[in-house]
Amino acid sequence: MKIVKYPNKAEWAELLARPSFDNSSLTATVKGVLDDIRTRGDVAVREYELKFDKVQLVDLRVSDAEFVEAEALISDELKSAICSAKENIAKFHAAQDTPLPCVETMQGVKCWQKAMPIQRVGLYIPGGTAPLFSTVLMLAVPAQIAGCKEITLCSPPNKEGKIHPAVLYAAKVAGVNNIFKIGGVQAIGAMAYGTESVNKVYKIFGPGNQFVTCAKQIVSLKDVAIDMPAGPSEVEVIADETANASFVAADLLSQAEHGADSQAILITSSEKLATDVMVEVERQVAALPRLALAEKSLEHSRIIVVHNLEEVIDITNEYAPEHLIIQTKNYMEIAERICNAGSLFLGHLTPESAGDYASGTNHTLPTSGYAKAYSGVNLDSFRKKMTYQEITSEGIRNIAEIVETMAENEELFAHKNAMTLRKMSNK
Repeated sequence: MKIVKYPNKAEWAELLARPSFDNSSLTATVKGVLDDIRTRGDVAVREYELKFDKVQLVDLRVSDAEFVEAEALISDELKSAICSAKENIAKFHAAQDTPLPCVETMQGVKCWQKAMPIQRVGLYIPGGTAPLFSTVLMLAVPAQIAGCKEITLCSPPNKEGKIHPAVLYAAKVAGVNNIFKIGGVQAIGAMAYGTESVNKVYKIFGPGNQFVTCAKQIVSLKDVAIDMPAGPSEVEVIADETANASFVAADLLSQAEHGADSQAILITSSEKLATDVMVEVERQVAALPRLALAEKSLEHSRIIVVHNLEEVIDITNEYAPEHLIIQTKNYMEIAERICNAGSLFLGHLTPESAGDYASGTNHTLPTSGYAKAYSGVNLDSFRKKMTYQEITSEGIRNIAEIVETMAENEELFAHKNAMTLRKMSNK
């Protein structure tokens, strides 16, 4: 990690660039796996599980016995934490379920919307370097609240053919029991196309490595919807002279330990804080069990010292971070001026890890600058809205001429006629 002082605006793009890797051969490889799964179904999935996850599977579905076994392996302390987090997540997302109004746009013309659950959704939960059981809650809880009829969850098994017990317990707490021991590209393919064991879904959610991300993008072109484009995780911290350097360093490292391609950025107008944070980062990183990953992440992370608050706001909105932590004396003032960020953590006592696990907000968020246009996962992510309109006799008299005029000027005379016939019969 290095400190960059007072860069001019022309340098921002380079300083804020996300880490990039050579993926030139990735698309062809991923597409080959997806095509094979589309053609051969379960047989192909089992072959790729053996090839990539090094496990020979007979049954892809998690059995009832495996759920019972998993629950027995989880400590009471973790069970309690998972249940408490689930309640907070449910409370926050249930509050998003607001009624939609019926609007009379003119006398006799009524329009309204109805939120309908997506009937079949697929959730991908990575295994990789950490068992992300928290992501089970973040995806399955709002899916249940939204009313999704069928929730399919895929997660890679270990070499014994088992999914991490905490993932299974979180799934049980969230009300999901349709779970398959499938990882990576083969999981995305199975959910996108359907196999003998896995039903095709209509939308896929969840993070993953570059192969999973690529697979989601490919299947989204014509086969299934996805939650959002996703890349490596990232955090930005805004801090001033009132910030606690050890808190700031811990927040930066909590992101860096995600993986070698994660990124952590500190923006500050205090040179002293920048120096103090650098010292703290070096002290704290040495004690991390995931030291090797964190150190690689820090190679493309930055501490950027700027002149004033205006530069802080401008550079942040340009970066559009997935996570934004604001540790300043005037954090609410700054937060009100941020228009591009996935999720904000306000004040000295609000770490990103609270949102990652248990505060109630969702941690499935837009990365790689997509926060300029995308929201994080929320209740509406699991629903679609259908619009309705109803026109009475009075409404026909009020709206007919408007529709006829517009249709005629677009030279769509069947459109005009559909209204004209009703107008004539309504005399």
